[in-house]
Amino acid sequence: MKITFLGTSSMVPTKNRNTTSMLINHKSENILVDCGEGTQRQLKIQKLSPAKITKILITHWHGDHILGLPGLIQTLSHSEYTKTLEVYGPKNTKKYLNNLLNSFQYQDTKVKIKVIEINSNKKFFENKDFSLHSQKTNHSTYGLAYSMQEKEKRRINLNYTKKFGLTKDKILGKLQQGKTITFKGKKITPEKGTILIPGKKLTIVLDTELTKDLIKFSNNSDLLVSESTFSKELKKEAKKSKHMTSEDAANLAKKSKSKKLILTHFSQRFTTTSEIQKEAKKIFSNVVCAKDFTSYEV
Repeated sequence: MKITFLGTSSMVPTKNRNTTSMLINHKSENILVDCGEGTQRQLKIQKLSPAKITKILITHWHGDHILGLPGLIQTLSHSEYTKTLEVYGPKNTKKYLNNLLNSFQYQDTKVKIKVIEINSNKKFFENKDFSLHSQKTNHSTYGLAYSMQEKEKRRINLNYTKKFGLTKDKILGKLQQGKTITFKGKKITPEKGTILIPGKKLTIVLDTELTKDLIKFSNNSDLLVSESTFSKELKKEAKKSKHMTSEDAANLAKKSKSKKLILTHFSQRFTTTSEIQKEAKKIFSNVVCAKDFTSYEV
């Protein structure tokens, strides 16, 4: 998995930060998480084709997370976009998206859009490579956190199979599929002939207070992306607006036993994030602050 940050500011874009959006790439899937105003311009700057987007996940319907949707969809309608655009989001997503798209005139809109409203604590998508999950956040409007969980993979245990003289053969593909094989009259089971490699887990938590449910949801994430709208000195403001501070995000990572934390969604009042990162590091050491156009492999 690869995640690219297209916007790392909170409500208002700044000179160096666009409003919230990020793109997850996994093989042929390109999943856009939120679409703040200016997102399609950010995609072009990064030389990422909007036409390759397969899914859009909406965390919640505050303007700084969705105002780029109309422009993006209009661009897709003129880009020979042949796929059905899948838009996932919390309850009322269909109503809000219809309101947005009906607020002005499109020119020959041809994009097929499938809206899927999802609930909290649910696996809402699955293919042979990964599954997508949701969890309710605690913000001033109904919202969702998301995680992508890769499936386990089987790697050939050559130390075992070479005992049978088996190191290269098409039959190894069946073994990787979890099937027992017979080679030169000898049975080789997947339990002995392969090694299970756990899949990676990516979790994204935006615009919320810290909750026990979110800690559980983020459990054992290889990469945890969390909002850090405020520094610890502004915890009263964070509580009032139902956002997290640098310390809240660090505690989320620590208590969920995540491996790496990336902070994003910074208030426009911060011209630098060095202090926010420093505060978080006192609680959780493996933390970085995202910048627009930075990418990370999971």
